[in-house]
Amino acid sequence: MFSVNETLLRYWEKEFPQIVPKKSGRNVRQYTRDDIEQIRIVYNLVKVRGMKLSAARELLKKNKKGTVQTVEVVERLRAIRAELKELRDAIEGLE
Repeated sequence: MFSVNETLLRYWEKEFPQIVPKKSGRNVRQYTRDDIEQIRIVYNLVKVRGMKLSAARELLKKNKKGTVQTVEVVERLRAIRAELKELRDAIEGLE
């Protein structure tokens, strides 16, 4: 879903206490929707925006609601941009 390896997810679990997947028998992790949402936020802060883990952790601690809203807006804008590119390509194909 995020194109990151298991090792990175496990590292983020240690660094961000908000990510708490359930572990079954052989340490197989089962992520809830809330866990996936937390991973999405961390991914956006660290991988997309390039923040260091300590800065991302601090931002989530101080202003989680604002951070979540910002992540949602950025993702919506990216989706709109992708859709606009598709429309542009389709229009150019008609010419």
